[in-house]
Amino acid sequence: MAAEPIFLDTSVIVPASVEVHPSHVAATAYVQSLVADAVPLCLSSQVCREFMVVLTRQPVSGRSFTVDEALNALEHWRSGCALLEETDAAFVEWLRLVRKHQVQGKQAHDCNIVAVMLAHGIRRLATRNESDFARYADEIRVETVSARTAGAP
Repeated sequence: MAAEPIFLDTSVIVPASVEVHPSHVAATAYVQSLVADAVPLCLSSQVCREFMVVLTRQPVSGRSFTVDEALNALEHWRSGCALLEETDAAFVEWLRLVRKHQVQGKQAHDCNIVAVMLAHGIRRLATRNESDFARYADEIRVETVSARTAGAP
């Protein structure tokens, strides 16, 4: 039986990419365990944009990234992950979720991640920000990446 795919939130791929980040070891161990178990990894263009914003906006845990360094790090993720498209179906799903969960303000961004996941049949999300996705517990399974879960997806 094939492993169930998992969507990687920006909050996981950033620390896994920045060696000096306090959560680097946990995020890296978590992703490596997924890879070892042949779990298909997924991203969206939104997460790719967020990744670039975080890495190039200001130093991340004291580490500054040039545009080329950030793009190279992003290419690493793109080469190992499926990129889920933000389709018309994802937009319709986003509208449904906004209405159902009364999403407001910047919560719309996390809602979009869930909508893209659902439109592609993905039900697992790896994040370090569980509370951002708590309202979607009836729709997706959130896996919190922390030091205590680093070895167990």
